[in-house]
Amino acid sequence: MGEGNQALVALSFTGAIGLTFLMLGCALEDYATYDADATSSACRELSYFFTTGRVVSAFGFPVILAQVPVIKWGACGLVLAGNAVVFLTIQGFFPCIWSWEQW
Repeated sequence: MGEGNQALVALSFTGAIGLTFLMLGCALEDYATYDADATSSACRELSYFFTTGRVVSAFGFPVILAQVPVIKWGACGLVLAGNAVVFLTIQGFFPCIWSWEQW
């Protein structure tokens, strides 16, 4: 198995772990829930805006739900751990794909 394939398998594995944390945070019975430079374009700025909103919401929303006791803090911790793993996996995926010469 080539080096690029091993990296993709590792990224897939970490992504699966992150999704498992997210599902456990929602499914466990005890935790049940109800560059801003002159060369940037409007499209790039809009994508930064939506990405930032998505990431901040992914980490902030579970904390708010735990503060209001809609979910328990254990579920919040699992969701935050899952979010961290998933976002780091996504961040590691792009350099792997761009450097992989088979594509």
